[in-house]
Amino acid sequence: MENPHYMEEEIYSMDQIAVLIPCYNEEQTIGKVVGDVKAVLPSARIYVYDNNSNDRTAECARIAGAVVRREYKQGKGNVVRRMFRDIDALCYLMIDGDDTYPLDTAADMVRCVLERHADMVVGDRLSSTYFQENTRPFHNFGNSLMRAGINRLFHSDIRDIMTGYRAFSYAFVKTFPVISKGFEIETELTIHAVTYHMQVENVVVQYRSRPEGSSSKLDTFRDGLRVLRKMASLYKNHRPLRFFGLLCLLLWLTAAVLFMPVLEEFLKTGLVPRFPTLIACGFMVLAGIQSLFAGMTLEVLAAKDRRDFEYELLRVSMAERHSMGKKRSMEESGNGK
Repeated sequence: MENPHYMEEEIYSMDQIAVLIPCYNEEQTIGKVVGDVKAVLPSARIYVYDNNSNDRTAECARIAGAVVRREYKQGKGNVVRRMFRDIDALCYLMIDGDDTYPLDTAADMVRCVLERHADMVVGDRLSSTYFQENTRPFHNFGNSLMRAGINRLFHSDIRDIMTGYRAFSYAFVKTFPVISKGFEIETELTIHAVTYHMQVENVVVQYRSRPEGSSSKLDTFRDGLRVLRKMASLYKNHRPLRFFGLLCLLLWLTAAVLFMPVLEEFLKTGLVPRFPTLIACGFMVLAGIQSLFAGMTLEVLAAKDRRDFEYELLRVSMAERHSMGKKRSMEESGNGK
C-alpha cells in the first residue's frame, strides 16, 4: 500500500489551508519544499501527490511531514484533477516540488483568498527574477508570447500565464473542469478564470533556478505546441463567435483576392476562362457564411454555459458555507464537553 495512513484519515475533512504539491522525480528538493511550507504556513495541511516517480520522492515527502498520495495517470493535468477531487479546503495553495519558488509571499497569497475573497491568485514570476534566473531563451520567449496572446484574446490582465505557483478558493476548485492531461493545465486554469469573470489577483513572487542536479521535465517545443493548441481550443470553445468570425473573414478575404483577377479579366473581355478559380471562390464564400452562422449558434450555447456556471457556483458556495457551519457546530459541541 502506497500510503498506510491514507485510510486512517477522516472520510470528510474541510481544511482551512491545503498546500498541494504535484511531484514527479523530485527526490532532491521535495523535503526542503515541504519544510519551507511548514515554516511559513504552520497550520496548513500539506499534500504531496506522487505521479509515478522512480526515485525516493514519496519517501522523502513523508519523512518531511507531508500527506503523500499517488496519481497513477501520468501528467500534471491528471494530478491536478485528482487533487481537486480529493481535497476540501477553504484555501488551496498549489506549488511545484522543484524548489524554484521562495515561499515568502505564500501567506499573502493565502490572505488574498481568505480575506479578499479572490478566486485565483497568480504567483507572478515574470515581473521579478524569472528572466534573469531562467537560462532557456525559448522558455522566456514562450512565456512572454503566451501572456501577451491570452491577455489580448481574452481582454484580461494576467501577469504570468504558465506559473505553477497559485492559490485558489474552494468555489474555484470545485467548479473547475480539468480537461488537460499535461502542462497545459496552467493555461486552462487561467482561461477558465477570465472566461467566467472570476476574481483574479496577481502577487509578484521571486523565482530561482533549480538546484544543481535537478532537471526540468519540460520539453520546450513539444510542450509549447501543446499549450498553443490548448489556447486555440479554449478560445474556440469560450469565444466561438470571435473565433469563427475570424475564420469567416479569412475565407472571404482569400476569396476576394482570388476573385479580383477573374473579375478584372471578365470586365475587359467578357469571358471567364478560369472557372475552377471562380468555383473555389464561391465555395469559400459559402464556407465563410457557414462559419459565421456556426459561431453565432455556438455563442448562444456559450452564453447558456456561463449562466449555468453561475448557478453551479452558487450551489458550491452554499455547500461550502453549510460544511463550515457543520464543522463549527461540531467544534463547539466538542469544546462544550
